[in-house]
Amino acid sequence: MLRAVLPLLVLVLLAAPFAAESQQAGKVWRLGVLDPGFPPTEDDWQRSGLVLRLRDAGYAEHQNLEFERRYAAGKIDRLPALAAELVQLKVDVIYTGTTPAVQAARMVTSIIPIVFVAVGDPVGSGLVASLSHPGGNVTGVSAQMADLGAKQLQVLKECVPSTRRVAVLWNPANVASARGLGDGEIIARSLGMTIIPVAMAKPEDLLAAFSAMTRNRPDAVFVHPTAPMWERRVEIMEFAIMHKLPTLSGDAIMARAGALITFGSDLQDQRRHAAAHIDKILEGTKPADLPVEQPTKFELIINLKTANALGLTIPPAVLARADEVIQ
Repeated sequence: MLRAVLPLLVLVLLAAPFAAESQQAGKVWRLGVLDPGFPPTEDDWQRSGLVLRLRDAGYAEHQNLEFERRYAAGKIDRLPALAAELVQLKVDVIYTGTTPAVQAARMVTSIIPIVFVAVGDPVGSGLVASLSHPGGNVTGVSAQMADLGAKQLQVLKECVPSTRRVAVLWNPANVASARGLGDGEIIARSLGMTIIPVAMAKPEDLLAAFSAMTRNRPDAVFVHPTAPMWERRVEIMEFAIMHKLPTLSGDAIMARAGALITFGSDLQDQRRHAAAHIDKILEGTKPADLPVEQPTKFELIINLKTANALGLTIPPAVLARADEVIQ
């Protein structure tokens, strides 16, 4: 009897790995996308660094991968509810960007892996324990916001040499913004400029910020790309143009809204690296063991439409270095 059972047992044991592999191969992964912004066009979505890198890794939408996309349309207070929806859908990974969005996702799950982009200071914001060993269920790609101030202010000085007083719209609730303000004050002094801090912790603080800038009469405005400013970016840029104030920021979205100069990490490149993280997680790596990556590619964008509205001529040397010029 034992001799009859043993061959059958061996066959079962040998078949088990193949069955598991077959099940894994046939699995359809569900990737939750929590975005604080607006839905992109379908063409932009298909060309995004996230989708392209995942496609290169063997993931095909509607075949072995389904996206569950949720957009806050600029309303940061909607993020927690949208994150909860993704958790209820039992997605395998949540992909998101900006500190408030990651915080919203962490509020509703400590189990589902969260992969981020566009976070200025992941450690200082308490999202990860360290860059090399994130711990928990969160990892991703840092935007390195606080370390870019020197280059940003230098480009502003190069484009508008007469700049002496720079109003900085900063968010006291954001660790990276606070650190960036402190670093900026030191850098500005070396460039013969003075920083005028204008706090904006929430979107409702916009009118007070406008009043402060009107009183202090700066020569330019440096807009930190954090949630409140991001949500009110169009109004900020309209105010700046109306008052003939050159604007500087670190996010390409700000340039699209009318900022004169933006210099920061390339978001598409961040998305590609985040997609590689997602691939590793779906293959079994724990987010706690995936180091947070630092950006490796940066982009300078000049908005000539804004320059013309301000009556400014951008030096040819700056235009030659620009990755994009908005006409």
